[in-house]
Amino acid sequence: MRMSVLQRKYLKYLVWVGPMLIIIGLTAGVVANSWGAVPLGLMLVGIAILVVWLISEGSSVQGFFGRRSTQASTNALVATLAVLVILGLLNFLAVRYSARIDLTENQIFTLAPQSQEVLQRLEEPVKAWVFDPAENPQDRQLLENYRRQNDQFSYEYVNPNAQPGLAQEFGVGAPGEVYLEQGDRRRLLQVVNDQERLSERRLTNGIAQITGDRQAKVYFLQGHGERPLEAPQGGITEASTRLQEESYVTEPLNLAEQGDVPEDASAVVVAGPERALLEEEVAALEEYLNEGRGGLVLLIDPSVDPELTALLEDWGVTLIDRVIVDPARQATGPEALVALITQYGDHPITRNLGNGISFYPIARPIDLQPVEGVESVPLLATGDRVQAQSIDENGQLAFNPETDPEGQLLIGAALSRPVETDAPDASPSPEASPSPGASPSPSPSPAASPDEIPGEARLVVIGNSSFITDGLFNQQLNADVFLNSVSWVSQQENNQVLAVRPKEMTNRRILLQPQRQILLALLSLVFLPLLGFGMGIAVWWARR
Repeated sequence: MRMSVLQRKYLKYLVWVGPMLIIIGLTAGVVANSWGAVPLGLMLVGIAILVVWLISEGSSVQGFFGRRSTQASTNALVATLAVLVILGLLNFLAVRYSARIDLTENQIFTLAPQSQEVLQRLEEPVKAWVFDPAENPQDRQLLENYRRQNDQFSYEYVNPNAQPGLAQEFGVGAPGEVYLEQGDRRRLLQVVNDQERLSERRLTNGIAQITGDRQAKVYFLQGHGERPLEAPQGGITEASTRLQEESYVTEPLNLAEQGDVPEDASAVVVAGPERALLEEEVAALEEYLNEGRGGLVLLIDPSVDPELTALLEDWGVTLIDRVIVDPARQATGPEALVALITQYGDHPITRNLGNGISFYPIARPIDLQPVEGVESVPLLATGDRVQAQSIDENGQLAFNPETDPEGQLLIGAALSRPVETDAPDASPSPEASPSPGASPSPSPSPAASPDEIPGEARLVVIGNSSFITDGLFNQQLNADVFLNSVSWVSQQENNQVLAVRPKEMTNRRILLQPQRQILLALLSLVFLPLLGFGMGIAVWWARR
């Protein structure tokens, strides 16, 4: 009996030794990442001790588990473990299949549709390297949004001071440089700092460029007083820079010297010529269009005859030598000469512009006529209360209701036709020949859809060039209209993205007058607390 008491006295402590040995064995195996003799031996010894304890304390254990308190505690333990398991599974599923809902008004935490489209087409790994000693939460959030769209995109922050070898390999010149890497190709994207954070537009276009087969080249015609690429006033430096940021190469083109449009031209832009083109130059542009090697963007201001009639007749386009004027604002001065556009045609160039504003100072209207084989889509239409006024001999604007059109006028159009079309008939159909002042809604012929890209010639005509000049280019939707036009005529919309506009949070601030600010402060800090204090005294007095 004495040995039995001693055995029971010491055996009851084995219930603690066994689990401890099992935990030690599991920990050793996980930490060492090896399940050798030591971890397994500790676990087996612990299990053996537990078995011995259960055998020696069989009756006591049975009685212990038969108690009502033990059963209640066991049920509570099982319920707790079940809740923990369910929470663990939910957390695993949330991490494995994450979903986010952007409830902001302007969807500022959601990538633009163009960015999502580029990422969906991403088939090879692309990595963004941010060489910055400090991680910016805003930049990281943007990169994380890209990574969620496609696992082929990844990013990494690198401290150039801690890893100078890697920074030297990329040729980092200053902290904040961001690079894109795809295979053996690397490209400097931008330099981020406190004033300029990582741009979705640049990142998306950088991905499109580094994964593309070739870089599109845009030529700007020069030699006739066109808008210069670089000039202190009246130049289009901003437009050229934006094209370069969106993966284009921009160069001037003098057709009088070169003779033909270069073979690598994806698009040619004629922006605001002040003098007529030579016949040989017009013939070179016609040949370039007919071969379908690229597209042409014509930005023609009023009071100028660029001698492009032969080219435009084949497309059914007429440049009306008038100036668009808003009579309701004519008394205010130059503002009446600014054509405000909020109505856009259903076309890839303007499809995502909604009812936004673009404006065109001193613009001329154009007229469209149906031509067999040509698909014409009005892009930019004014309101229905404007006039197209002529300029008299004294340089003054005058409106003649018998000859000058009024009402809704068209100042921009997109046209396309199959390359196989040889010299289409420019004569309009008798029953579909609107007058110059008629509403600009021509009936498009059953030609190729404007969404097709290969095998067609493309032309965009806009009766204004000042909307892309420095200082006006980045105002409202002016940049979008131009960039989308170049992208469409160069047939890059399936390889490059269109303009990605930055999203801004809507300003919901309430501006109060000083008197109302004082009243609101007194109401919240004095009157309401006094009211609550008085009600408390009243309740106390009533209960006395």
